[in-house]
Amino acid sequence: MPSATPGCLIAVVGPSGVGKDTLMSAARDRLAGRGDLFFVRRTITRPQASDAEVHIPVTDAAFDRARADGAFCFWWEAHGLKYGLPASLVGDLAAGRHAVVNGSRKVLADMAHRFPRLAIVSLTARPEVVARRLAARGRESAEEIARRLSRTVEIPAVAPMRTVDNSDDLGTAIADLVAAIESFAQTPARSA
Repeated sequence: MPSATPGCLIAVVGPSGVGKDTLMSAARDRLAGRGDLFFVRRTITRPQASDAEVHIPVTDAAFDRARADGAFCFWWEAHGLKYGLPASLVGDLAAGRHAVVNGSRKVLADMAHRFPRLAIVSLTARPEVVARRLAARGRESAEEIARRLSRTVEIPAVAPMRTVDNSDDLGTAIADLVAAIESFAQTPARSA
């Protein structure tokens, strides 16, 4: 039986290099015992890599077929890839479960229209920390890293938001992310 109060969709966003995958994996482990909260596994048109989020890897053609068949309740394109959230998410939220998703800053306004009970956790880190992390990955040249650091994507004021800084102590950042997720999951739905 669906809950009278829909669950909250908590979008965790932040630029490459802030440690989003590391923080989300640790938060998932810490919150594993909660039956009212889960982490969404996205479908993405890229192969699985050991240093990235666990997702459902598909080809472009398979993604397009799945989208046409109604497999996604929300999808977007970014950086030459396609990302999809499973259609089952709608039922989970309607049943009062809270969901945490690795989101994109560029689609938050659209996400807020689709999911009225959206909340945002913005992950940040000082530019020099991000530059060091990106360089350690070895995927981009120094010029590409500098261009990435010069880009800014504003987070629209479309939902309640908390910021977590991951510049220094990883344990503190994990605890802050867990606290932000728990806070949003405990916040009652706003009345219309």
